[in-house]
Amino acid sequence: MENKKKILLLTTGGTIASVAGADGLEPHRSGVMERELNQLRTYYDITVKDVMCLDSSNIRPEEWQTIAACVFVERTGFDGVVISHGTDTMAYTASAVTFMLPNIDIPVVFTGSQLPLADILSDGPDNLRTAFAMAASGRPGVFLAFDRKVMRGCRAVKVRASGFSAFESVNARYAGVVSNRGLVLNEQILQPVSGEAELRTQISNSVFLLKLTPGLNPKIFDMLSALGYKGIVIEAFGLGGINVLSKELASIHRCVEEGISVVVTTQCLYDSSDLRVYQVGNKLLELGVIQGRDMTTEAAMTKLMWALGQGMNPNEIAELFRHSLAGEITEDE
Repeated sequence: MENKKKILLLTTGGTIASVAGADGLEPHRSGVMERELNQLRTYYDITVKDVMCLDSSNIRPEEWQTIAACVFVERTGFDGVVISHGTDTMAYTASAVTFMLPNIDIPVVFTGSQLPLADILSDGPDNLRTAFAMAASGRPGVFLAFDRKVMRGCRAVKVRASGFSAFESVNARYAGVVSNRGLVLNEQILQPVSGEAELRTQISNSVFLLKLTPGLNPKIFDMLSALGYKGIVIEAFGLGGINVLSKELASIHRCVEEGISVVVTTQCLYDSSDLRVYQVGNKLLELGVIQGRDMTTEAAMTKLMWALGQGMNPNEIAELFRHSLAGEITEDE
């Protein structure tokens, strides 16, 4: 086949590259991966670069930076990039890399599998085929391909631990789906590039994710402040409810006054947090708390980490969260 699209595959480990070890499945790029790539080479000109070989539970913000930098530096001369990654933290990595690569000018597609490629029933081959098709589409952005669906990286959430339909695009339609017509793209989801591609990997680890529970000891907020956290993401109830009859509001207020950015999202996977609906939410807005709106928890966390890493102050961060950088929130009409 002439004029094959040139695709760069960056491997990072994960189940897709795992083989059985003495203590269970271990990431290890093997000849099985090569077998699948040889089939794909019928359609694509593939270059492989092994970036790391880790279970995704061991991938930290430092690895996000490494992956983003590798994409930015190595992308020259390629039509697209595929990144094989473990599924457990892939949504975090895909969200973080989205913010680290503003205006990326080629498709960057994360994928993985629930069963290793070495398993005859693995979902890996299908996921790789979908990812490569999206990488060859010419549509720039950071995406996640799984179970014949393509979604924005900053909208993906892992919703199943073992089922093949492991990821959902939360509060946003799929960027593409595989059907009997091939890869069908949703033009309303795909965004045009609005400037020069940049690499901005600075990120802060001083962000804490707190799941609100009834009767939570409000001293946790004082402890987070004392530990030096600069950002807190709160998964609140429903539309963003927090107990206004306790001392929680006073503790949150102290955090905001100390310059800590507090973002409130919802524990409900779908729909949006809207602090304007109930009294409890309006009290939070009065304190200077930031609405997470319909962002995923992964996107809210990584966007706040990224914003702090860019040196933004609380007012700048609050303004940043009012706007979509890469489709991570649905902006008001």
